Amino acid sequence: MWRNTRVGWGVISIALHWLSAITIIGLFALGWWMTGLGYYDPWYNLGPWVHRSIGILLLLATLARIMWRLVQPTPYAQGSRFEILLAHLGHITLYLLLLTVLCTGYLISTADGSGISVFDWFVVPALVHDLPQQELIAGDLHWYSAWGLILLALGHALAAFKHHFRDGHDTLVRMLKTASR
Repeated sequence: MWRNTRVGWGVISIALHWLSAITIIGLFALGWWMTGLGYYDPWYNLGPWVHRSIGILLLLATLARIMWRLVQPTPYAQGSRFEILLAHLGHITLYLLLLTVLCTGYLISTADGSGISVFDWFVVPALVHDLPQQELIAGDLHWYSAWGLILLALGHALAAFKHHFRDGHDTLVRMLKTASR
């Protein structure tokens, strides 16, 4: 089942969810690790290049995911009214934090007017640059929103486990396999 139904998520939504989750964790770990690199470390230039390249690809995947989400039905939510409201607000906040992290990463990388080379496949131009303290302000926002994203994603995962193991809902299972119509 490629498309979503009111019963479950389709393959495209599931793949984009898990691809995003793994990529976000990997980018966070790489970003944190890069902060400790010395100037003469071979990864001093390679790490940021990989980080930026994967970040741009994640931005494209996130935009595709949002568009897909807008044209596809959403499976029925499970839990109390309060839990459904929290889940809805949590998902919106996850998307907002993810877009904030990705856009501030773009602003950091393009602050000097240079485009972003994505694995030497293509270059994303610097549409916004030379703003006062662009790199510094975007860097702070990037750092704190990345931490917020990771912490909220952890809460998201814990809520899925709670629904699965404590409440007996199929919320987690629906994100692991598709359901028949």
